[in-house]
Amino acid sequence: QVQLVESGGGLVQAGGSLRLSCAASGRAGSRYAMAWFRQAPGKERESVAAISWSGGSIYYADSVKGRFTISRDNAKNAMELQMNSLKPEDTGVYYCGVGVFGPALTATNWGRSNTYDYWGQGTQVTVSS
Repeated sequence: QVQLVESGGGLVQAGGSLRLSCAASGRAGSRYAMAWFRQAPGKERESVAAISWSGGSIYYADSVKGRFTISRDNAKNAMELQMNSLKPEDTGVYYCGVGVFGPALTATNWGRSNTYDYWGQGTQVTVSS
């Protein structure tokens, strides 16, 4: 079992920045992919960014490329998402996910929610216009 706790959400004006963190604990195994997804009110959960265990593979949704940066620190079992130039459409609950049992992260599977086995409770991000 893996427990994930997100933090760092809040209210920010358009153009501002936020830094989200995800802390993992429990039995995650030796290697696991991590990702951020988000869900806006009335919409389905969508992928934002993902990173492989080594950090050698990183993927972003087109809507956040050039503005968001994902990173991880395996020694701390932690992942972060630096969000710059935020827009009102970035508003939503941001979830951290961990892929423990599935295949290696690829350009095809990184954006699928079923690639990840455990999820956090989410942290709210609100961007005002």
